[in-house]
This record gives sequence, structure tokens and C-alpha cells, in this order.
Amino acid sequence: MPEFTLRKTMIFIEDIHHDGGPAPTLPRRRAAIVAVVANPYAGRYVEDLQPGMEALKPLGLMMTDRLIEAMGGLDGIDGYGKAGLAGEGGELEHTALWHVPGGYAMRARLGEAKAIVPSAMKVGGPGTRIDIPLGHINAAYVRSHFDAMEVGLPDAPKAGELLFALAMSRGARIHNRMGGLAVSEVTGLDGLR
Repeated sequence: MPEFTLRKTMIFIEDIHHDGGPAPTLPRRRAAIVAVVANPYAGRYVEDLQPGMEALKPLGLMMTDRLIEAMGGLDGIDGYGKAGLAGEGGELEHTALWHVPGGYAMRARLGEAKAIVPSAMKVGGPGTRIDIPLGHINAAYVRSHFDAMEVGLPDAPKAGELLFALAMSRGARIHNRMGGLAVSEVTGLDGLR
């Protein structure tokens, strides 16, 4: 089993109290957690990367639990997303290792989450920023929850490292008014509507 030695984690919390117009009844919270790990595949081509997804599952669960804690608990979390960033010697496909461990961990902990977890991936060195796309947890067509949260660390990912990220949100964008499927209209049967 490949080893993804954990170097560090960091949590970002953002409470949006105002964005022009009338103040919302409650602030909107977005939070993200990033983990920087060793990339056991860096600098060489490996045909079968699938065992890496299994090895990363405990990291996904740990990050999800810490993120839910940072959000103040499960109540009201209705948006999520994930991202991966490969450092020097890594390839874009190495960031795809995060699809199962990151996405399924959040869906498992959030209970009835039906929608696909939006994802972003890229390759870059220390200080590279990445936007974690956010979408509604039960219906991908809920426009009010289309968003992104930018994260990055000044010292990561170094050569031979991967940075994995998860994000969650509570509530729609402040003053959303682009129409489309409303949260109150979500059936949550197919992850789309």
C-alpha cells in the first residue's frame, strides 16, 4: 500500500456578514481544510494508482470530521467541494486520487448527500492557489449554491508532495438572485434536481 505521509493541515473559516444590499439574517459560513502529504508516485510513471485511493480514505474521513467541527456541526451544511494540487514531480492524475477518499468521506458524514462533489485539480509549486468549487449537496442544479473557495499555502506543495482540500458551506450565496432550481424545490433523488 502506498504511503502518503502527512506533513501538515490547515483550516480556513470564512463568515460572510455582508455583501452589499440588505444584511442577511444569518452570516454565510464557508470553511476548507487542506492536507499536505508525500506523493509516493512523484517522479515516475505508475500504471495502477487505484491502491492510493484506498490508502487515502482515513485521511478523507479525518479531514471531513475536522471540517464539520470547524463548521460548528452538521446542522445546515448544504454545500461541498474538493480539490487536489500536485507539486513538482507529480502529475495531474495523482490529484485524481482524491475523488473517492475526499468525495465519499463527505457524502458519508453528511448523510443524505446525493449530488456529485464538485472538483478541481491542477499542478503547481509552493504558494499555488486553487479554487475549490462548491455545489449543493443534494442537487447539482441549485444555482444559488454555485461558488468557490480559494485556498493555498505558501510552502506547499513542495516537490514530491500533494495538497488535498475539502470545503463545505452553509446557505446560498448572499443575495443570490439568478433563479433556477430553488432549495425548496429539490427532490434529491438523482443528485441533479
